[in-house]
Amino acid sequence: MKTVDIESAIKSYLNDNFLNRLPNIILKDDDSLFENGIVDSTGVLEMVAFIEQTFDIRVEDEDLIPENLDSINRLNAFIKTKLNSKIEVT
Repeated sequence: MKTVDIESAIKSYLNDNFLNRLPNIILKDDDSLFENGIVDSTGVLEMVAFIEQTFDIRVEDEDLIPENLDSINRLNAFIKTKLNSKIEVT
């Protein structure tokens, strides 16, 4: 999957599942999903399910840190890293 496709999939998911309930928030790619109240602990679990199903990767417990999941850019980088490591293993 290309970088643009990953970013587009992330943005579409966030819009459909979180931002549609928050019409006054305009999310930038580096904005914190947690600090802006867009994603809570339940939302993290939903986001992990989305990532695993959409990109066919496994998100481990140690991956559940803000550095991986707290913004569109961080999600994009995390997913790219996981996809690249998956390719190296196969």
